[in-house]
Amino acid sequence: MAETDRQLARRLEQVIMDLLERRAATASICPSDAAREAYEGDDGGWRALMEPVRRAAWRLVAAGKVEVTRGGRPVTETEARGPLRIRRTSR
Repeated sequence: MAETDRQLARRLEQVIMDLLERRAATASICPSDAAREAYEGDDGGWRALMEPVRRAAWRLVAAGKVEVTRGGRPVTETEARGPLRIRRTSR
């Protein structure tokens, strides 16, 4: 059975949080880390998950669980350009 969009969205959010939990509290991940972790295969198909991973990250930002950064500084979705990182919020 194929994974629904909603199932994929939830799974990607969980992958992001799991990756962050396995790292130091101040560490960040690249969205491609989550895409590679979520993709089941080794043929480069993880690239198709990059945009869904970014959307998952922004949902987690809205929930207050993570920050998306550029150059170590939090950015908003409208400011986000170029290489981005995802880290846990610093509460």
